[in-house]
Amino acid sequence: MNIKQIAKKAGVSVATVSRVLNHPENVAPATKERIQKIIEQEEYTPNWFAQGLNFNKTKTIGLVLPYTIGSSYMEIAGGVEEVARQKGYITFMCNMERNPQIEKEYIDHLITRKVDGIILMYSLLSDEYMAWIRDEKIPAVMIGENELRPDWDSVMVDCREGAVHMTAHLVECGHETIGILCGRTPENEIKSILQGFKNVLKASGKKLQPKQIYEVENSIEGGYIGAKKLIAEMTSEGSEKPGDQLDAIFATTDEIAYGAMDAIKDCGLSIPDDIAIAGFGNYKMSNLMEPKLTTVEEPYRLMGIYGARILFDRIEEKSEKKEPPKHIILKTKMRVRKSCGHKERIGEMF
Repeated sequence: MNIKQIAKKAGVSVATVSRVLNHPENVAPATKERIQKIIEQEEYTPNWFAQGLNFNKTKTIGLVLPYTIGSSYMEIAGGVEEVARQKGYITFMCNMERNPQIEKEYIDHLITRKVDGIILMYSLLSDEYMAWIRDEKIPAVMIGENELRPDWDSVMVDCREGAVHMTAHLVECGHETIGILCGRTPENEIKSILQGFKNVLKASGKKLQPKQIYEVENSIEGGYIGAKKLIAEMTSEGSEKPGDQLDAIFATTDEIAYGAMDAIKDCGLSIPDDIAIAGFGNYKMSNLMEPKLTTVEEPYRLMGIYGARILFDRIEEKSEKKEPPKHIILKTKMRVRKSCGHKERIGEMF
């Protein structure tokens, strides 16, 4: 049975049945009760998509993310879904696999399905394609390391500041020579972390040789291979101790740091006595490693929550005159644990 048949059986208009389904407070109690009884008897289930088109809302949003594997991405997605559920919305999650062509295809599908808004996480889209989304009049919010686009709402993290604090901490712990293992993505975040790292070493009067910087895959295997190469490069000729010229390693993700920790141990070295290590991200496993990993915490879930709140503000915006774009930059926290060689106090540094 469809909505027209329900209306005919109840002796009312289709619009009245729609009001019972969507705004029952606007229907006379006796009429509402009669229609609801018929709906229950016929076990009628509303077609939410057609219903949404009638009210110019489908109660759905799209979330396009780089990968569905990765604790950081899923924490952001969790923040988005938390807000969406509170608003009574369903979230379509799309994995674009860091491929701009796949990202475009998903957005085409989402727009065709009349979603009410889209969140782009670590987007790879060009300015031209973003302009096309605007022409389609779909609210969109960017989350992650996207380059700041003044015309678009965005939520980002100040990764450069996080790297500055962590590098300064490693220097304060007495580490003279610090290597860095840089992942390949997200590109803009990695650039920011590397710049913060370099700035602190320069300000501290520490030498930084090209061989102290290694680009690696964003994985435990990448961290292991990169750390092995870094340790070999930083070993004096004829030295019996691997990595005798290296005091500490800073990894741009916790996953890379996990692999580096394994490499250090496989070289017969101790963490942090021989080589200290710090990561970036504060994944859940970091507090379970041995020794526990010192790391920079990114507020992943908060990124999703703020991004979703901005999106729903846009979806619910009634004024013809739109509010200016919002740009939220979140701060990191430093989690100081045993792996960095901090002797005086182990705890959380903010």
